[in-house]
Formats: sequence, structure tokens, C-alpha cells
Amino acid sequence: MHSKTEYRRSIDEYKPAVPIRRKIGLYWVLVVLRIILTLIPQTGYIHPDEYFQSIEVISGDYFDIDVNKPWEFNSTFPIRTVLIPQIIVGIPYSILKRLSQYTLFYLDYCLYKICYMYGQNYKIRLITYASSYVMLVYATHTLSNTIELVLTALLLYYASYSMAYSEKVVVQSDYLSDKYKKAKTGVERVQYYKLIASLPPHSLNHCIKIATITIIGIFNRPTFIAFAFAPIFFWLQRGLGSKSVDSFYFGYLTMGEIGNLDISMNNFVVTPLNFLRYNVNAKNLQHHGLHPHYLHFIVNIPLLYNALGVIGLLTFGRMLYSGLKAQWLNLPRIQSVVGLMTTSFVIPIIVLSIFPHQEPRFIIPTLLPLAFLYAPNITQISGVDTIARITEDNGCRNAFTPRNKLNKLQIFWFICNIALTFFYGFAHQGGVLPLSSHIATELKAKPDLTHIHLFTSHTYSIPTALLHLRNTKKTYISSGNHKYKLIKDFHLYEQGSKSVRDVCNIIALKLRECEREYITKRIPYRLYYALPATDLEEFMTIQNSTNLFNYHTINRFYPHVTVEKLPFSKVANNVIHLTNLNTFSVQIFIEIVNNVFEAFQQFQLFLIRIEYLVHNKRKVYTHRERNYNS
Repeated sequence: MHSKTEYRRSIDEYKPAVPIRRKIGLYWVLVVLRIILTLIPQTGYIHPDEYFQSIEVISGDYFDIDVNKPWEFNSTFPIRTVLIPQIIVGIPYSILKRLSQYTLFYLDYCLYKICYMYGQNYKIRLITYASSYVMLVYATHTLSNTIELVLTALLLYYASYSMAYSEKVVVQSDYLSDKYKKAKTGVERVQYYKLIASLPPHSLNHCIKIATITIIGIFNRPTFIAFAFAPIFFWLQRGLGSKSVDSFYFGYLTMGEIGNLDISMNNFVVTPLNFLRYNVNAKNLQHHGLHPHYLHFIVNIPLLYNALGVIGLLTFGRMLYSGLKAQWLNLPRIQSVVGLMTTSFVIPIIVLSIFPHQEPRFIIPTLLPLAFLYAPNITQISGVDTIARITEDNGCRNAFTPRNKLNKLQIFWFICNIALTFFYGFAHQGGVLPLSSHIATELKAKPDLTHIHLFTSHTYSIPTALLHLRNTKKTYISSGNHKYKLIKDFHLYEQGSKSVRDVCNIIALKLRECEREYITKRIPYRLYYALPATDLEEFMTIQNSTNLFNYHTINRFYPHVTVEKLPFSKVANNVIHLTNLNTFSVQIFIEIVNNVFEAFQQFQLFLIRIEYLVHNKRKVYTHRERNYNS
């Protein structure tokens, strides 16, 4: 009895630290902001993949409409699984579309629980995490990287929980084993042996959940292997000396089982394998753009995380220096949560830097480790927010007095994230979605036989699923049992980054072709050209000099920023002109206002109607003839 009491008293020394309760009103404001940004229509267009790897893949199956499935999902060599889009977008489409945004709060919950388990200040980390534009914009868009972000957070939570739990059990086991060895009587040995046997198992904690998350993550994006490596490694090595971990793991996921996929490769499609085969070929990546291997470290991390990312890189640099100098005490312990978070930040970026195609969204799952590690550096508040034990005598005491004033680093953090939230959430390619809405309305309002031709340049791809085009691939059966197909009446010509002159020549050729179709087959048409305002002046100059066709502006969509075609020269000329003004008057003030207004006018997307030079009279006559016949 004495030994059992002594055991329980000693175990009390290892009770988890209790975080101090703090008011987190600012965090809840940021939560409401994230919900609002999810529900309101964000016109910002981060990357075509947010539509073409989710909505565009599934919409055709559920709504019987024409869609433009991306090449990653073709039947000959698919490199992406359709399972994840089916889950996220299609079960069922309308319901899950409204519920999926709430899964993002698992991220916040995971961070909160990790902080709580390890006695860390969760307030400063949650506020930093929730105020990042990565959470406000990237996480509220339908990118496969967002799913990767959620799965990485869950994996980190289960790994952290298992580490904390195993550490407690191992401490108890070591203590009892030591007592068992020192026991002087057989009765004491039996008591300690029973206590050791009564300890809960811990080696396989959350094994099924971790395995499931990993499999889903790999089939969502095979790059998830890079993000899963550190959590799984730390989950495996916790409580070193436990043979059951290794035997189970290597028995459950042997290389032989993985290799057995070769037996039936003709019958099964392994999209992650196709993904890796595609991306290891540099020739394939040339179509998407080749980048230097250091781009993630030099550009993408500061762009995504500004001060938080720079602090993380500097800290990693100091760790490398300490490792080279064999100053091992300056490095985080291999079995600590700091070690887990550090490797979860560094390893994925190093692995993904091997591939020459690098985009910022590829590394957004590193936000949680960064916020956990370095949010205290931004707020300049201690990251530890605990007391060792709560007793009846001393109660709970604050370790420090909280600061209410924002420091310069926090101000910089908030300003950058506010600006980037507006830029990526509303301005970046912000005219594409309103353009899609306008074209969808045009398609509904047009006469049945009229064909719509749309040219675009220097804009992202238009998600055709949003246009609700009639399905022209399906065979229909009429009431008279006749089979028929619908004729395609919308034609999209995306010209990418071609010069405006080349696009004008292509439009002129298509216009002549449409005119011939109109004369010979009586197929009426409307031809439009969508281009950013930065191309408009060149377009007008070319048209005035060549007189290829008539045109007039139908609509303009604001704000719309095309990074590939920024108005550097025009804005720079206006700035230089203003700086050269030595005097100030009402006329100069008006000129300044006009220059500023003109600069803002450059951030628009124009929709122009293109017409054949001698087509107007014929159209009027045909319209009258149609009215007369009706």
C-alpha cells in the first residue's frame, strides 16, 4: 500500500501543466472574419487549380453541363485522383459546398490543443494563425493545398498527442522499473510488477487515424509525403525502446506490400505514382514554368508569412550553424514538440525545393508549425503560459503582465496580411469571376441559335462549370424516341500571354469565319474579347491602324490585377511627372487627382464586343426579317 501511495504521489509530479485562461476576443473577431470571407463572393482568383481540380472536375457529373476537365484527370494517364474532389464537392454537391468551410476550424482546434497539451500560450498563436492571409484567403478557396493544410494539422495534432501521452507513460514505467529493481522483498516486487502491467498501452496510439490521414493526403496530393514525414517519424520514435512500434509499423506497411501494386498495374490506376512520374520529368514541368530551387526559401516563404517566415528562416540558419559547430545543446531535442514542429517546417520545404516548379501555395501546410514556433517572436510575449501545478493553497497565478499595445513587428504583420488579403481575395485576377457571371447571363438571354465566341488574353482560365453550359457530349432521347445531341453554342479561345497584335489577327480570322458561317448557314453569332486595361491602349492603337473590325466596350470589371501585365510604365510616368512639379495650384491638384484616377483605371478587366465591318446593316435587316416572319 505504501508503494502504491508513493507511486501515485510521484506520478503527480508529471501532471501536465495547466495553461492560464486568457481572453481571446481578437481571435474570435478573426474567426468571424474568416466565416464572412468564406460566405461572401471573393472575386480574387489565386490559381486556376482552385476551380479546375475541384469544381470543374465534378460539376459535369452532377449538373449535366459541359465542363473543361483538366489534363490531370484524363483517362489515359491520370495523375490526380477524382476521389477527393468527389468527397469535397459532390457528396452531395450543394450540401457539402456549404459545410466544407467549417472543416477549416479543425486547424485552429488542432493548434489550440497542441498548445494546451504542452502548456504553451495559445492566445498569441491563435491570433497570429487566424490573422494570416493564408487562412483568410488560401484556406477559404477550393484548392487541393487547402485539404493538405487541414490534413497536416490533424497529423501534427495526433503525433503531438501521442508524444505527450507516451512521455507520461514512459516516465511512469521508468519510475516503476527503478522501484522494482530496488525492491527488497518479494511482496514489493509483485506490487510494482502489477503496477507496471497496469500501465496503458501507448505504442499504437491513433495508428489507424494517422494511417488514414496519410493515405487520404497522398491521394489528394502526393506531395503530402513531405509534410507527413516528420509527424510520422516523431510518432514512431516516441518512447524509444518500444519494439512493438517498429514491428507493427514495418509489418503493416512493408515495401513488399507496396511493391505488390506492380502485379496488377494494368487493372488499377495509382494516381500518386503517375503524379511522381510526371513531375520528375523536367520537360513536363516546362509547360508550367521552371523556377530556381531556392525560390521557396527566398521568395515564397516571405511572401506567404512575411515576418513569421523570415524569423523561421533565420532560426533555421542559426540551427544549421550550431549543427556545423557541433553545438548540439542549441538544437531542439529529437523527442520534443519543438523538434517536431521545426522538422515539420523545414523538411517539406527542402523536399519540395527539389522540384523545379515552385508555387507559394505548395507550402501553405507549414503555417501551423511556424505559428506554434515563432508567434511569440512577433508578439514579443513569452510563448510559455503555464504554472507547474494548481493546488488548493496557492491557486493560479499569472507568470507575467499581458501587453495590450502592438509592437512594430505586430503592426507590420497585420498591415501585410490585410493588404495581401485584399489583393489575393479580391483584386488578383478579380475580373474573371464577374466576367463568368456576365457571360452566363448572356448565354441565358441570347436567342437559341446564336453562338457566343469569347477570346481572352493575360487572364486566368475561365471555369466553364460556372457558365452552366448545356451538355453537348450526352445523347438525349426525344419523346418520339429519336436520339439527338445538342450543338455547342459557346466557344472559348484562351490566348494566354500572346501579344495583343497576335490576338487581334486571330480574332480577325475567326470573325471572317463566323461571317461565312452566317452567310452560308445562317448561324448568328456574337464575338467578345476580354482583356486587362493594361492591354487596352495597345489594342486600340492596333485597331485604329489596321481597321480589322469594329468594336465597343460592353462591360468592365473592377478590381482586376494581372501580375503578368502590370502597368509599370504608365504608373511610373505619372509618378515622375508629379515629382517634377515644383509649384502647387488648383490645376495641379486636379492633375494629381486625374493621374491617381488614371492609375487606378489600369486595374480593370474590359469586355469588348467585336463586330464585322459591314455586318451591322445585314444584322439589322435580318432582325427585321425575323420579326416580320414571326
